[in-house]
Amino acid sequence: MEDILHFKSIKEYNDFNNNETLHPLISVVHLDKAAPRKLRKLRYGFYTIFLKKVHCGDLRYGLSHYDYEEGTLIFLAPNQIIGENKEEYYQPQGLALIFHPDFLLGTDLGRKISDYHFFSYAVNEALHLSTQERAIILDCINKIEYELQHAIDKHSKNLIISNLVLFLNYCARFYDRQFITRDHVNRGVLQRFEVLLNAYFNSAKTQSLGLPTVAWCADQFHLSPNYFGDLIKKETGISAQEYIQNKIIQLAKEKIFDPQKTISQIAYELGFRYPQHFSRLFKQKTGVTPKEFKALN
Repeated sequence: MEDILHFKSIKEYNDFNNNETLHPLISVVHLDKAAPRKLRKLRYGFYTIFLKKVHCGDLRYGLSHYDYEEGTLIFLAPNQIIGENKEEYYQPQGLALIFHPDFLLGTDLGRKISDYHFFSYAVNEALHLSTQERAIILDCINKIEYELQHAIDKHSKNLIISNLVLFLNYCARFYDRQFITRDHVNRGVLQRFEVLLNAYFNSAKTQSLGLPTVAWCADQFHLSPNYFGDLIKKETGISAQEYIQNKIIQLAKEKIFDPQKTISQIAYELGFRYPQHFSRLFKQKTGVTPKEFKALN
């Protein structure tokens, strides 16, 4: 597999771009502070939004190309791969708004983030902004950055989340406008895989079939498990099984914040036959047990 530069934390990406880390779970990154670097394949363990200032040509995103220029937003869900490995150097420009999924835990946005389809792989085209739209987007980003630079108080997180919601709602509106003025690309296998998993966990299949398997998912696309697994790994850099497990942990983290649910109930709702199997996977992925995670947060 080709070499992929993987950023697991906000601080790692800030350090890579010569930016200070003001908060461990969210940041506004000024890319013009970064040193010139070679074109690389990159993967981020958090939500990433790029706002480009200048025309930069085509950028490879998975198996497609983005045609982005001044006033363009690019949205990446956690663990999406972007870029190409080449020998040529370039100077990064523009801004990046990045936030870790853990920052959204226990918030309305955390429960509704999948409604923004540009993060759930339903849209694989960049958002091209008008001059007025770009001004609105920059205003939202500036307010988030102001709160990050402001001394932390009891209002800080609510104000950041509120401005993040406003930002995403404006993006949803601007995408609706763009669908009228520009053609959009059909969903690929990865996008439909995400939709399939969301539908599976929101249905009674977890009770009748248990956890979704790679073989079951591949069958829904009329593909062999090996071919389906190769497609997913080529697109994400991780196996289809890991992708499913990451989805389970994401859903589990949100459910843990429901005071009406026990750890055993959460395990059964997700499709585990035995709660201890759920706890084992959770600790393997996060480093702590579900109970320890709840206490820490």
